[in-house]
Amino acid sequence: MELPTPHAGFDYQIGGAYTPPDGVGVVSRDHSDEPAPGLYNVCYVNAFQAQRGAEGDWPSDLLLKDASGEIVYDGDWKEALLDLRTEKKRERIADKVGKWIDSCADKGYQAIEPDNFDSYERSKKLLTATQAQKYIRLLSKRAHAAGLAVGQKNTSQLAGAHEKNGLDFAIAEECGEWKECGSYTKAFGDHVLVIEYTDAGMATACSRWGDQLSVVRRDRDVSVPGEDGYVRETC
Repeated sequence: MELPTPHAGFDYQIGGAYTPPDGVGVVSRDHSDEPAPGLYNVCYVNAFQAQRGAEGDWPSDLLLKDASGEIVYDGDWKEALLDLRTEKKRERIADKVGKWIDSCADKGYQAIEPDNFDSYERSKKLLTATQAQKYIRLLSKRAHAAGLAVGQKNTSQLAGAHEKNGLDFAIAEECGEWKECGSYTKAFGDHVLVIEYTDAGMATACSRWGDQLSVVRRDRDVSVPGEDGYVRETC
């Protein structure tokens, strides 16, 4: 199982694939896209939430609902949370996401990026960190069986448990902005991919970690070149 090379040039393309800029050695792309030839490719899967507007792709009983029977949404992204509260539901969700993981391996990706590990924090206290970790271990097992490494996406508070959870490296959004890159390096060493979205966050990440970690600044919509708002900068 191969890990991304520390401090390699990195591009975050989960909003759409495009030809990687010169100097890029590691790319993260959505599982619906093909990997970039000749590079280390990380396959993005939205593992803890349904994509916006895609609730109908999931059985209704696997969508998290509150006491009134209303679906619980991530407030920022308007994505329905998945219900991880029972072993049976975790297994059923992991089986569906596992098919995406298998497709990542079939396409030639080297790793997966299961997003929204921290969705329990946005669940109106209906989900717990323990449930999230039990679930991600199912995904890690599936990915490792397919020969893929697994990146821990954000959730710095659980970085110390990464070995138990089967997580091999970290993908950290705004760790410069929130002064938490050290939480990831303490757990993962130099195997940390950093994405920043602001001038201040980028400045902090570059000044402290730019000679050690892979750092890129992107626009929040993760646009492709030619679209309004596209941003990509490195240290």
